[in-house]
Amino acid sequence: MTDQLRHSTGIDGLDQLLGGGLIPGTLTVVVGATGIGKTQLGVQFAAAGRDQEGQPGVFFDMSARGDSQSHQEYAQRIAGWQLESLPASQLTAARSYQLEQSCGDYLHIFEQQGRRVTRRDLDWDEWHAWQAQLNAKLTTTIAFLYGNLVRGRRRIVIDGIEPVERANESVQLNMFEYIYHQVVRKDPEWVARDLFRQDFHQQASAAAQHRYQVAEVSCLLLYTAHETMLEEMIARPLGEGDALANANTLIYMGKVKQGDRIGRSLYIAKHRGSECSDQLIPFQIDEQGLKLSPGSD
Repeated sequence: MTDQLRHSTGIDGLDQLLGGGLIPGTLTVVVGATGIGKTQLGVQFAAAGRDQEGQPGVFFDMSARGDSQSHQEYAQRIAGWQLESLPASQLTAARSYQLEQSCGDYLHIFEQQGRRVTRRDLDWDEWHAWQAQLNAKLTTTIAFLYGNLVRGRRRIVIDGIEPVERANESVQLNMFEYIYHQVVRKDPEWVARDLFRQDFHQQASAAAQHRYQVAEVSCLLLYTAHETMLEEMIARPLGEGDALANANTLIYMGKVKQGDRIGRSLYIAKHRGSECSDQLIPFQIDEQGLKLSPGSD
């Protein structure tokens, strides 16, 4: 694996610490408390696709609590990028192959609830209403992701995942597992079959013409942690089978005590394909996004 084949994070120094960047065809999970800088990192990673692949990445936002993830603001300020968000009604199966029309840069799939969406937090009726909402919006989600992949997008950033005690109780994590395995990692022809369903035979020729290489697609999952301090995140056990355990690359972002002050650092807990440092890496957030502190790279 050469550095040229890796996907840059868009952050000076972090690529070097990752052996040249993130490995296409794999999952990277970034874990951190609310406000630590995860979304800025996601924007920088997605924007870096413009230079490397000629196309920026896309954002799939599953937030539901009502606090804005600020993707549009960050993209404009950090990268001069005006994100395009289309109404769900425009993201149809037919639009996927209409290359003269955009499928957008950003999709926010759920209505804001002002609360977490887990089996424990919702009553029976609310839980089943969420399940129905999820099923109804899968076609929109597949159209958004598949339509962008056939247009040459190769970076997918998934944001808005709230912390839960048990992963199987989370609507968001259940949907992520479907998206990752049944869209991002699945053979394009079979994604098209899921999207067009009974009409696929009419689109089979177009699907064959719009194939892409799944191994070229990187997925970055931004996951909100219960913990705030970095040492607490590092100490957390990884449940077998969850997204963190299955990720190729796992990065923790949290606060650290530095004398009589609190600073921010990140830690590369796992990165299959390269040796990675055991050090805690200080970083700062400014108008241009996340930057490693001098001397950390």
